[in-house]
Amino acid sequence: MIIRFRSKDGQYRLNCEGKTCFGDLLNELVLTKLPAIDPLTLTITFPSAGNSVKSVQEIQNETVDSLNLKNGEMLMLNYKPSINTQAGQSISGKVDSNTINATAGASVSINKIIDASSFQKQSALDDELDKDPGLIARKKSALCKHSDKGMCEYCSPLPPWDREYQADHNIKHISFHSYVDELNSKVNKKEGGSSYISPLNSSNFTINKKCPSGHEPWPKGICSKCQPSAITLQRQEYRMVDHVEFENSDMVNKFINAWRLSGVQRMGLLLGKYDRYDKIPLGIKAKVEAIYEFPQIDYDDGIALQEWIDEDKIIALAKEIGLVPVGIIFTDLSDSGRGDGSVICKRHLNSFFLSSLEILFAVKWQLKYPNKCKWSENGEFSSKFVTCVISGNNNGEIDINAYQASESAEALVKADLIAASTHPDQMFIKEANSERYVPDIFYQKINEYGFKHNAKPSFPVEFLLISLTHGFPDNEEGSLFKPSSFPIENREYIGEHADLQSVSKQFTCINSGHSNLDEFLNELSDWHLLLYLLLKSNILNEKEQQ
Repeated sequence: MIIRFRSKDGQYRLNCEGKTCFGDLLNELVLTKLPAIDPLTLTITFPSAGNSVKSVQEIQNETVDSLNLKNGEMLMLNYKPSINTQAGQSISGKVDSNTINATAGASVSINKIIDASSFQKQSALDDELDKDPGLIARKKSALCKHSDKGMCEYCSPLPPWDREYQADHNIKHISFHSYVDELNSKVNKKEGGSSYISPLNSSNFTINKKCPSGHEPWPKGICSKCQPSAITLQRQEYRMVDHVEFENSDMVNKFINAWRLSGVQRMGLLLGKYDRYDKIPLGIKAKVEAIYEFPQIDYDDGIALQEWIDEDKIIALAKEIGLVPVGIIFTDLSDSGRGDGSVICKRHLNSFFLSSLEILFAVKWQLKYPNKCKWSENGEFSSKFVTCVISGNNNGEIDINAYQASESAEALVKADLIAASTHPDQMFIKEANSERYVPDIFYQKINEYGFKHNAKPSFPVEFLLISLTHGFPDNEEGSLFKPSSFPIENREYIGEHADLQSVSKQFTCINSGHSNLDEFLNELSDWHLLLYLLLKSNILNEKEQQ
C-alpha cells in the first residue's frame, strides 16, 4: 500500500506493507525525503483518527495495520529544522530521558543498527550540478524569422539530454545528471503539484526471503511478490563519470616503467577528486593526482593482490590533502618482439576490452565506493569509481582505456547471479540453488530489430561495460604533486626501495644550505614521499587521539 505524508516542505509517499513497522517508515522518510530536521520535534497528525497528534515515541513500535492506516491515507507532519543534525540520524529507536533533555541536534539512540554512511549527503559537486539546468545554447539559424532579441523553436536552448544533440556530437552516453534531469522531467512535472517521486531506484535482482504473503521462503515457496522480474540487459544510456584526466603524465610514465623494468604487470589505486567536465552537458570528470601501488605479486599475465594492512592510514592521508579513491589502474602489456618499443594489441573489437573476470573485479571496487545520491530511495546509486587499463592499441602503441561497470552489473553481483567465464568476452550465469534464485535473463542485441536473446548460460560482457574518455590537461603546472625521483612504494622486487637516504636526496634545497620555504614545499610535494613519512611516523594516529 501507499502512505502519503504532507509537510511544509512538500508531499511525499512511501510504499509499505500492513506489517511494516511505522518507525521504519518514518526512518525512510527522514533519511531519504525530508531536509535536515530535529527528530525530537517530529509529530504526526492522523486525520482519520479525528486529527489526533502523536509523537514519534508513541508510535515508533506500532505497525501500519495497528494504526488503522489505509492505502493512500494522508498524514500531516510537523517538525522543526535542525541546525547541527548529522546526516544519517535515525528516529526509530527508544529515547531515554537524557536524550529528551538534550539540545536540538543531539543524536538519538537507536535499537536498530543503521549504517549512517549510507545516508551521507551527496558531494558538493553533485549539488552544484543539480542546480545547473545544463541547457544547450543554440545560435540563430537560417530558419529563424525573428529579430536578434527573439527566440523560436529553431534556436531555443535544448535540454542536456537531447538525443539529436547527442547523435550530432557523437556522445554515446549522456551524463548522469542529464539522465536524472530527464527522469525528473517525466516523473516530477511542475504542473503535477508538490508531490515527489524518487526518479532513481537501484536494481534489485534478489528474491525476497521475508515475503509478507505468508508462504515459506525460497526454495520451499515463491510468489509474484517475492520473485524478481525477468531481467533484460541493454546498453546503459548514461555514465556516472564521463572523463578521466591524469593531472601529471610523469606519474603514468613511472607506473608503466615498472613493466619496462620487470616485464610483469602492475596495479595501482587512483587518488584524486571529481570535477565538472564541460565538454559534455552536466558532465563529470575524475582528476587523478596520484597512483598508490598496492602490495602485490606480479606475473607476466596477471596480478595477485596481497593483504593491504595500511589501507586506513593511506586513505586518511589522501583525505588530509583533499583526495579520495577514484579508480584503479592496471597494465596488460606484452612486448611485440620487434625491438622498436611496440607492444601487442590484445584488446580490440574482435576480442574484448575488459574480460569477464576484470568486470567482476571492477564491480567489487564500485560497490566498495558507492555514489551518494539524494535522488535515490536509499541515498545511494551506482558508483563513480573507474577502471583504467594500460595496454597496446591497434598501432602497437601503449595506450590507456577507461571503463566502468554498469549499474545492472552491480545488481547482478549483489544477487550472486554471474561468474567469470573461460571465454573473456562472455559472462557466465550461475545455476539456481537453495540460496540463489536465478530469474530469466535476456539481452537485447544491438541492430537486430530489438530481438531478445536468452542470456543463459552466458552472454557478451559488452552489456555490462561503459567506456569513458581519458586525457591529460593542457597545462600540468596545476598538478598537486610535482615530478620527482623518490622511490615508489612496494617495488622492492625491482630493487626500488625508500629509506632515510632517499629522503635526504629528495630535499636538495636543505643539502645545498640555501633552502627557502617555497623550495622545501615544492620538494615535499610528492605522494610517495608523503606516504613514506606517514608510515614511518604516528602523525595521524596522534591527531586521532587528540
